[in-house]
Amino acid sequence: MALTYSQLVVQIQDYTENTFPTVDINNFIRQAEQRILNTVQLPAIRKNVTGTASLGNKYLAMPTDWLATFSLAVINSANEYTYLLNKDVNFIRQSFPDTDSAFYDQPQYYAVFNDTSFILGPTPDINYTMELHYFYYPESIVTAGTSWLGNNFDSALLYGSLLEAYTYMKGEKDVLDNYRARYDESMLLLKQLGDGKNRQDAYRSGQVRYPVQ
Repeated sequence: MALTYSQLVVQIQDYTENTFPTVDINNFIRQAEQRILNTVQLPAIRKNVTGTASLGNKYLAMPTDWLATFSLAVINSANEYTYLLNKDVNFIRQSFPDTDSAFYDQPQYYAVFNDTSFILGPTPDINYTMELHYFYYPESIVTAGTSWLGNNFDSALLYGSLLEAYTYMKGEKDVLDNYRARYDESMLLLKQLGDGKNRQDAYRSGQVRYPVQ
């Protein structure tokens, strides 16, 4: 069943029998979301964008909400995709040390250069359209009012929030253990979906794959 932000707040208060300040409840929910989204690779946290790798510029800007890369591809003038291989910065520096334009070519490799850009190798010989698939944090249910987790896996969001809230309260161990068990059960089902069923036909062997029956 779908769970909105206001409904989630009421349930947290009812379960814990505690009327927390709004700022605390919001922190519990955001901490639960962060824990869940870093445990399971869900389609809801994947995004794709296109940009341009410019002639003579070995750097490609990242989206501001980038967390991790799923794939990066060059799209040529014939609309053909070539997926770049992820390497270390030192590999690209060593493999393509000459910055002379005679050595420019279609990029084959990329690396995370810093928190705002990728480095490409070799340096682009023309302007190329690039397509990036990446992971990001979607807007929290706290500010959006609804979310993918709330609509599709409310149990994981609820028990994750209760774990944060009851830990903050320094609550009784048996109750905390019960919340943790219910959370773990929900996450097992969610992991089977996100890292299992959604990965059955995945081409890239580098993706997380969780065995399902």
